[in-house]
Amino acid sequence: MNKELEMTPNKLEKFCGKPASGFTKEDIIRYIYGNDIQMVNFMYPAGDGRLKTLNFVINNAAYLDAILTCGERVDGSSLFSFIEAGSSDLYVVPRFRTAFEDPFTELPTLTMLCSFFNKDGEPLESSPEYTLHKACKAFHEVTGMEFEAMGELEYYVIAPDEGVFPATDQKGYHESAPYAKFNEFRTECMHCIAQAGGQIKYGHSEVGNFTLNGLIYEQNEIEFLPCPAENAADQLMIAKWAIRNLAHEYGYNITFAPKITVGKAGSGLHVHMRIMKDGKNQMLANGVLSETARKAIAGMMCLASSITAFGNTNPTSYFRLVPHQEAPTNICWGDRNRSVLVRVPLGWTAKTDMCALANPLEPASHYDTSQKQTVEMRSPDGSADLYQLLAGLAVACRHGFEIDDALEIAEKTYVNVNIHKEENQDRLKTLDQLPDSCIASAARLKQQRSVFEKYNVFSPNMIDGIIRKLESYDDASLRKDLENDPEEMLKLVNTYFHCG
Repeated sequence: MNKELEMTPNKLEKFCGKPASGFTKEDIIRYIYGNDIQMVNFMYPAGDGRLKTLNFVINNAAYLDAILTCGERVDGSSLFSFIEAGSSDLYVVPRFRTAFEDPFTELPTLTMLCSFFNKDGEPLESSPEYTLHKACKAFHEVTGMEFEAMGELEYYVIAPDEGVFPATDQKGYHESAPYAKFNEFRTECMHCIAQAGGQIKYGHSEVGNFTLNGLIYEQNEIEFLPCPAENAADQLMIAKWAIRNLAHEYGYNITFAPKITVGKAGSGLHVHMRIMKDGKNQMLANGVLSETARKAIAGMMCLASSITAFGNTNPTSYFRLVPHQEAPTNICWGDRNRSVLVRVPLGWTAKTDMCALANPLEPASHYDTSQKQTVEMRSPDGSADLYQLLAGLAVACRHGFEIDDALEIAEKTYVNVNIHKEENQDRLKTLDQLPDSCIASAARLKQQRSVFEKYNVFSPNMIDGIIRKLESYDDASLRKDLENDPEEMLKLVNTYFHCG
């Protein structure tokens, strides 16, 4: 067994002596019998953005083989609004690479995420995970490269305020205990996610920290490592599920909602992306942002307003996307600039060996830091349909390679100033704005739907369903209507408190 597998917290990888991407049915069966697993769970994302669960007792070897091979039937009309009750049966079939031992069950249980298939045994065109699969496939076929992603999962932990070591209001970024109250809870969440196969970069407390009606609201973040976008979506789904389950055990409340109250930091779901070829990151060339990266950014500039249809899916999303906060409102990009929509983070492009400078006893490291460079989309939030969002971003980045003027668009939308400062108002006026409501987002998706439907990535049925849902909120003037009505704002927040 190699050293990397020895260090993984995923029990199945250790037992099988291989990475999860190599798991076979035989590996799954061997693990079940070798570890006295008594239950098998299938989980799958539904139209409401949450994971659903189907439980199996392992009756005998033949039955185990049958469910792993054939999957099971489910009622699709109860999972997705676009499926009619008259012909609603679907198959769910487990993806072995997603298997993990459930940390929350009393009986030893193996859990796997599933894919949906229709009555003819074909992948369900409008299912979330297959849409992302098609988006990644189309990206590769057009560009010859691979689309990778990682998420920054922000959430609030809510518990009774004990009134000791109070954190500074809205100054909770990277705070340590005892001023940060839920660091230990966060590290337990990280451990559970890692056991389930999540590739975590780090965790920390975030800016948001306030008390309200005897409760403390503390914002935290768990950030992942870049990986193939399909894996990235699976990891984020499992992470949200794990955080909620552990919070329930602790007696805490958790929300991924984009906005809780006026004047306090909202929670985003920033997505970092990189483009790979033959295992090498293509985002840099000679130490600067590459033409490949700028084309991908141009595609996101073109489709940013309609991507909100996947990443900002309820009315409270647009109470977060307001000027003069770190959440973006204008369609532009820049380096290390948190007022822009797409940010190019600090990328370890300096020529110095910082490790040796900080640690004089260390020899020169010669570490290839080019692998670290990403670009970050800052508009999405916790209401996002994770698979649709990453699929939409893959489409947008692909689109940048299909338009002739991509590099000109990238140059025109680049900013190197804080666009919200008074002296930069002339530059601000030249930039397009993100939608300010679900209604506006639906309108932009209608205008640009053909790009998402190209190569049959997003099915017309799926796009129709997204538009119908967004339009049903009828929120064109809601942000203005509630700007001076905190009581109605609180009712709205409570309605969407457990979104996604």
